[in-house]
Amino acid sequence: MGQHVKLTTTDAHTLGSYRADPAGTPKGGLIVIQEIFGVNHHIRAVCDRLAALGYVAIAPAVFDRFVPDFESGYTPDEIAHARGHLGSLNWDKMVLDMAAAKEAIKGTGPIGVIGFCLGGSAAFLAATRIPGIAAAVAYYGGQIVKFADEKANCPVQMHFGEKDEGIPLSSVEEIKQKQPQAEIYIYEGAPHGFNCDERASYRKEAADLAWQRTTDFLAKNMK
Repeated sequence: MGQHVKLTTTDAHTLGSYRADPAGTPKGGLIVIQEIFGVNHHIRAVCDRLAALGYVAIAPAVFDRFVPDFESGYTPDEIAHARGHLGSLNWDKMVLDMAAAKEAIKGTGPIGVIGFCLGGSAAFLAATRIPGIAAAVAYYGGQIVKFADEKANCPVQMHFGEKDEGIPLSSVEEIKQKQPQAEIYIYEGAPHGFNCDERASYRKEAADLAWQRTTDFLAKNMK
């Protein structure tokens, strides 16, 4: 359903992306932000799923700045290897990458952002730092608490697992206090990565409920 396309940022960086377009007139566009595992099969599947709902979905390869074309699975060794790249991340540059993705799909209608893990934190930053974002959905963004004093410029929805070893519930409570306007959901018994059906941490019941809330939220706010 999708295709690989190149994007260019305002600081003249070229990065890859995966773009999926709907069959008919789009309802709008969605920037899909990866986990630490690159624009892999799971992220491409999310884009295809959103395209099937009527959105143009584009996933910028935000690791391209330091490890081009990176893509990983979810074995323990692959997870450890992917984590090894975290020290190279630059949040300001990632915002530029997301802005380039937004530029690539302008004219498709309202543009929102949805991200997972690393991408969940990035989705929140898109809501605070990129003008013209209509809605933002963040799945288990572990760094959101560090940016929680920033003001979101659009409706925000967040999803966290109760048993996420990397995101204590105290952090979620702090986010709730600093972002009282946000929709924030905690999924009982769910670990980190519960939405990804390719991970051992997948929890179907939580994933299905979170996805229903996500699609309802997008339909409400991307008009």
